Amino acid sequence: MFIYSLRASTIKLVGVICVALTVLITLIAFVPTYAISSQTSAGVDGEVSYNYDKIKTAEDVVDFLTQFGWTVNAAPVEVKTVTVPAEFDKVFSAYNEIQKEQGLDLKKFKNKEVTRYTFSVENYPDYDGTVYANVLVYRNRVIGGDICSADVKGFVHGFEK
Repeated sequence: MFIYSLRASTIKLVGVICVALTVLITLIAFVPTYAISSQTSAGVDGEVSYNYDKIKTAEDVVDFLTQFGWTVNAAPVEVKTVTVPAEFDKVFSAYNEIQKEQGLDLKKFKNKEVTRYTFSVENYPDYDGTVYANVLVYRNRVIGGDICSADVKGFVHGFEK
């Protein structure tokens, strides 16, 4: 014959584990991910939708930039893994403001390793210098980026012209 007895502390432990599992499952189900499937911007002709996900290769980044009207050299200038800083200094906070203007926010990705693709822009209007497009990708989604000149006193702005 087999007899098993439960003490009050054992029942409490099992109860705490059940509650913890329930909370964990609820959080997984209801907390949104950092997914950005598409965003909408108001344009002259109405609304324009941009796709920020399914970025797996450099060719996908080229297609992403084409949505904004940019023509870039198909071969990236650089593909590099970078880490979003855990604490934003003055410069990076200003850079994140550019991201916020285009509906993105790098604060969600502090201390994460992301891939930065850099391409040479070939059709920047009214500018003869070198212009680069930088695109930050995390888990196959664009999380940030910019269009910038290579000059010291140049410019930096979001993806839209």
